Amino acid sequence: MHRIALLGSTGSIGTSTLDVVRGLGEPFEIVSVAAGSNWDAVARQIDEFRPRRAAMFQPEAAVELRQSLNGHPTEVLEGTDGICDLACDPEVDIVIMGISGASALPAAVEAVKAGKRVGLANKEALVMAGEILNPLAQDSGAEIIPVDSEHSALFQSLKSGNHGEVNRLLLTASGGPFRETPKEEFQGITPEQALKHPTWDMGRKITIDSATMMNKSLEIIEAHWLFNMPADKIDVVVHPQSIVHSMVEYCDGSVIAQLGLPDMRVPIQLAITYPKRMKSPVPPPDWSQIGELNFSKPDFEKFPSLKMGFRAASEGGTLGAVMNAANEVAVNLFFERQISFLEIFELVESVMDAHEVNAKPSLEEVFAADGWARQQAGNWVREN
Repeated sequence: MHRIALLGSTGSIGTSTLDVVRGLGEPFEIVSVAAGSNWDAVARQIDEFRPRRAAMFQPEAAVELRQSLNGHPTEVLEGTDGICDLACDPEVDIVIMGISGASALPAAVEAVKAGKRVGLANKEALVMAGEILNPLAQDSGAEIIPVDSEHSALFQSLKSGNHGEVNRLLLTASGGPFRETPKEEFQGITPEQALKHPTWDMGRKITIDSATMMNKSLEIIEAHWLFNMPADKIDVVVHPQSIVHSMVEYCDGSVIAQLGLPDMRVPIQLAITYPKRMKSPVPPPDWSQIGELNFSKPDFEKFPSLKMGFRAASEGGTLGAVMNAANEVAVNLFFERQISFLEIFELVESVMDAHEVNAKPSLEEVFAADGWARQQAGNWVREN
């Protein structure tokens, strides 16, 4: 059996993973699930998949879940410790990390320490602590297989050559809902407008990050750590159709790409079944209906988040954790209408500028930088 711990089971990655496992059937088994507060959705998942264990980040949600199970044998844990316990469980082979944000980092660390295969859908873990997770994986034998579509595409395309033969990693970006919106109109953008992504169906935070192109900024840093590639060998190209998921340019002029319909079930399934490929619920593209595939350079002036991503990848240390934390705060403030869309960029850059980078942080120092950045972001709002 291939035993799977699904962390973040009620979000878009989690529900897509469950759909993949439904299609795969044996020998793939969900043995544990974890979520934040949506205990009733977890109860339904337990009823269908019969996992041995579950965890809720919110203790009160764990209480509700235990009561709802009415004697069902699934063990219910709670809090960060409970989720970490699922991540390093000896009876788990594969951990799908679908928890969003910085809160996923402790569980990611435990899964890597325990030598698991980690299907990583959480950008923030590597953005915050890539130089900590990579040596841990080397020591434990853990496999970190990317689940987000762009890094899965790079993971696959890099099989066509050696590391030293790579000229550039080309991350494709849809451009989000404001790709053609003049910057003069950015000040009036509302959360409702920012949530209307033209291609992907994603969670709230990731959708806003796509609108600001901060998601691509995070992906630049993630690619740097995942593939041991310097920032000056990573580039971004806007591709609104989201059919080409990313590309690798080699020294002989060849460009190898992974193409497919924009459906997260494809990279999720590959992370679970690798190195095998198995029949998927997602059909291949109908090339006669695709039409044109367009590519263009991103606008760094409209989307200064991209400059921040390259800066954090180049400087390393604690700067990625600071950028990520400031952005998480900024996105929440935007939803609460306390700051404007344009002020997301201003807040994050201001916090990065104020930070004194620790070049070789411990995990505790990464979390300290995260906390400092959140406090600094709050100060920025009060002062502006």
